[in-house]
Amino acid sequence: MGLAYGRLSYEHREILLKDRPQSLYDISSKGTVPVLQLANGSVIDESIDIMRWALTQNDPEAWYRDQVDEQDKLIEMNDGEFKQRLDKYKYHVRFPDNGFEKYRLDVADHLCRHDERLRSQTFMFGSSISLADIALMPFVRQCAHVDLDWFENEFQSLAKWLNSLKDSKLFNIIMKKYEVWDQTSSGIKIKWD
Repeated sequence: MGLAYGRLSYEHREILLKDRPQSLYDISSKGTVPVLQLANGSVIDESIDIMRWALTQNDPEAWYRDQVDEQDKLIEMNDGEFKQRLDKYKYHVRFPDNGFEKYRLDVADHLCRHDERLRSQTFMFGSSISLADIALMPFVRQCAHVDLDWFENEFQSLAKWLNSLKDSKLFNIIMKKYEVWDQTSSGIKIKWD
């Protein structure tokens, strides 16, 4: 979303995580996605770092110019503590120690804070979208879809925020499905008019 928002041209390669090509490991030994290789050969292999880099290239609506420290704290909590709790909630069958309800309570703790914040404002940091909104959205979306009825009933302000982002032109542009890239094909060139 950061690359699309900044209207940055790039070559997109869709891969299957269960069949990761060697070329992915050649770029980043982590073998995770997304990974961005810049024209100068340097590699960025963390989502948030790719988004921050994109915003240094072009940030037309000032997503990352105000309340940067506060945004960073919220993103760090999301990518750390919440992500760990989300994984146990989503994959509760793999983590039978505490049970589904305990994992649901753990994620609900975070979701309640977001819901409270959004009762009085449209986005995480006020009336305008920010990097924090875009960074949190995929994780909240994953969490919501474990039990969408529960999520929408319990966290109405957060659900409204999530639905507005899911309905956005930006989100729908990046959710386009591409053919899986293999090492014999070239990637899809993404250029913005």
